[in-house]
Amino acid sequence: MMYKTIIGLEIHAQLLTKSKAFCSCSTEHFEAEPNINICPVCTGQPGTLPVLNEEALKLAIKTGLILNGQINKFSRFDRKNYFYPDLPKGYQITQYFHPIVSGGYIDVEGKKIRIRRMHLEEDTAKMLHEGDQISSAQESLIDFNRAGIPLLEIVTEPDIETPKQARIFMEKLRNLLRYADVSTGDMEKGALRCDANISILNQENKEISKRVEIKNINSFKFVEKALEYERDRIINNLEKGGELIQETRGWDANKKETFSMRTKEEEMDYRYFPEPDLPILILNDELIETVKKLIPEMPEEKAKRFVSQYNIPEYDAQILSSDKELADYYERCVELAKDAKFVSNFILTELLREMKENEDSIETVKIKPEHFAELKMLLDTNTISTKIAKDIFPEMYRTGDSPKQIVEKKGLKQIENEDELRKIIENVLKENTDSVEKYKNGKKKLLGFFVGQVMKETKGKANPQKTNEILKELLEDN
Repeated sequence: MMYKTIIGLEIHAQLLTKSKAFCSCSTEHFEAEPNINICPVCTGQPGTLPVLNEEALKLAIKTGLILNGQINKFSRFDRKNYFYPDLPKGYQITQYFHPIVSGGYIDVEGKKIRIRRMHLEEDTAKMLHEGDQISSAQESLIDFNRAGIPLLEIVTEPDIETPKQARIFMEKLRNLLRYADVSTGDMEKGALRCDANISILNQENKEISKRVEIKNINSFKFVEKALEYERDRIINNLEKGGELIQETRGWDANKKETFSMRTKEEEMDYRYFPEPDLPILILNDELIETVKKLIPEMPEEKAKRFVSQYNIPEYDAQILSSDKELADYYERCVELAKDAKFVSNFILTELLREMKENEDSIETVKIKPEHFAELKMLLDTNTISTKIAKDIFPEMYRTGDSPKQIVEKKGLKQIENEDELRKIIENVLKENTDSVEKYKNGKKKLLGFFVGQVMKETKGKANPQKTNEILKELLEDN
């Protein structure tokens, strides 16, 4: 406890608009042919003028509302000046002095992680270097499709104390942005990017290390891993008496370590000044109220509805509503299976376990809502037992085959014929005469043992209810 970790995050969320921040070009860039969604405005040609995308403005307001922030009725755009090949104008239009949102927070493990500010800005172009599957030659290419796409930068206070808290914050933020239809939050496609700032406080002498920034971390797992590595690196350096510099570092996912990129720029290096080509933003109450009405059902509201509408426990409802895609998947399954508790049980126990073991997301799951309905029908008609349903679930998950297909292919239909069951049970009792005698002498708990032996003999296909009835009949009568 000698050292305290201090972490702040700077997160860029790509807003879900059809056109760019200051022109009418399409925001398609991830799989589009390079340099087709561009125009004189987003490529920074002389004499062009930007026009603010109203939808981007509304999405920024919506984000401020869902993250408990203060919507500033007065805000303004500024120019952030620096020279790099991915910045066509030689400056970025952003908000520095007067952001559109101040304050806000997200609760993480019972602690409010405060948000300092949220501001609108435009994205840069994308640079492709040697090794990025573009050419074997030593060259770099630039795709301007991404230039000018609207971003919302969300800057936290340095309230985060562990790498785990940083990961949870990012996960919760993405979920809220998805729920509100603000951003896809897809980190792999660059729709959500994170820069993390970390420093270490020596709580004995109150000295604090230089701040290090880790750039462009592209997964939740890597956010946590990069901060863990950097925390340990800084502490190790401090204990050895080494000198730390304020720098920007990158994360190498293959080596699982950070590497130095450049010394960290100070804010004065960017020579911010008000953007002369865009007017001051003056918002009124009517616009803010209009945007507020566009906010859909959020996680807490959805969880409460799940409890009241589907009569499931609050714990189940909180997990099912914790992710928008999972919540939508659950409701589609319930609509078809007509049994909310049945679906909830199988999702929370079987489906989420398989997803965790395979590191999958709900979007890639092969089990369709129709499969839950079919599984419920097989159980209701006593075609299979609950044990068989759970046994075949991993194969359903792995192959995407329907439960009926798997049951028929493997011959797993439940044994319903009483005569057939009686013969199997009689054989089980003959092979366990000692246990039969103990049962008759008062050890009634041995009934479970006999049921288990019957299930073992039938490979789980015996009807449990009929098995119990016949067992009791034979054990009590003899």
